[in-house]
Amino acid sequence: MRDFARSDSPAVQAQLDRLAALSVPQGRLGLDTIRALLSRLGDPHLSLPPVFHVAGTNGKGSVCAFLRAMLEADGKRVHVTTSPHLVRYNERIRVADELVADERLGDLLGEVLDAGEDLAPSFFEVTIAAAFAEFARVPADACVVEVGLGGRFDATNVLPAPAACGIAALGIDHERFLLAPEEGTPEVPLARIAFEKAGIAKEGCSLVTLSYPPAAELEIERAAMTHGAPLAMRGRDWSSSATGTALHYADRHGELVLPLPSLPGAHQAQNAALAVAMLRHQDRLSVSRDAIAQGIRAARWPARLQRLAPGPLTGDRVIWLDGGHNPSAGEALARHFAGERLHLVVGMLEAKDPAALTAPLRDNIASIAVVPVPGHDWHPASAFGPRATAADDVPQALAALPDDGLPVLVSGSLYLAGEVLRLNEELPT
Repeated sequence: MRDFARSDSPAVQAQLDRLAALSVPQGRLGLDTIRALLSRLGDPHLSLPPVFHVAGTNGKGSVCAFLRAMLEADGKRVHVTTSPHLVRYNERIRVADELVADERLGDLLGEVLDAGEDLAPSFFEVTIAAAFAEFARVPADACVVEVGLGGRFDATNVLPAPAACGIAALGIDHERFLLAPEEGTPEVPLARIAFEKAGIAKEGCSLVTLSYPPAAELEIERAAMTHGAPLAMRGRDWSSSATGTALHYADRHGELVLPLPSLPGAHQAQNAALAVAMLRHQDRLSVSRDAIAQGIRAARWPARLQRLAPGPLTGDRVIWLDGGHNPSAGEALARHFAGERLHLVVGMLEAKDPAALTAPLRDNIASIAVVPVPGHDWHPASAFGPRATAADDVPQALAALPDDGLPVLVSGSLYLAGEVLRLNEELPT
């Protein structure tokens, strides 16, 4: 599977075609290639403004969105790199509060691809090198960097001294990579996931985390001690809870009563609290309480429990969009739709488990329509049980639904979510 991208700009598309032609590194682990590539570009990762580095199985993108919104609310210029993109590759590189422009992106990717032509870098390594190169070129006050996969061997893990590192919710995902047998690593699956994520810890840089089952917490504690990273774990060093009207946060600096996030889903209060904790457990930047509160309200994160706006795809129907595809995401969806019947339109990559969604949502599902994930290998309808029907695409699946007033949830893949946003003309900005 490759992370295909398309652009309306011929100059950008020429470079995206070069990206798509890169070989996928089968079994290659380590940071040697990204370090060599960055060296040829002048080591831009060594010249970045204060960085907030975020790992996790679920929620890390939302944490990045909250961090960005809080920092921007404080008047700061912020660079952000997240993945994957939903509609346009440009979404991966936000430069000083704006998505990188096509006019710049073509030249930027060309520069990086030319520099690493003989290194055989991956799609993601080129993307991160391009982001860091541009971040070092354009002045800003802060960087928010989302880990792509895992942490220990992720291309973003070349960052030498982030202002703070954060770990969001943990779950089982990307098993082929993160649970591959390796001597000296934990055998318990969730502990191994924690081990990989905690690989972003750096000496002297706060490692800010949620609370986890004991085996996972033990691995995070070990990583913090090994790397000399001050550990700030929820339940020990900071706390948070959400009531019906407010998010309550407390740490050694004091207590905050904050608004609830505008992002739907009870889990977003936890993600917002982790962002708050990351800001309050570092000393490189100051962010006011008012900016923290404003950022919690202002944060937006497309395709994560997003209610689609009226558009070409939705018509008058209530349609929710979520890119969730693992058991933790399925459980979060089930909590959000508790007691509510819905039609599920699902497209899921072949490497994922259909039961991750259908099991938690079994009491909610009125019907299941299975669609392809454009450009990828995907599960057929038979993988989702005898009730599932097949459709050629999302518009066909929606057209076949009864006019019964039930909401629709489109889920299973962020790649599918990007196609839905494109069809409904809701491009992330």
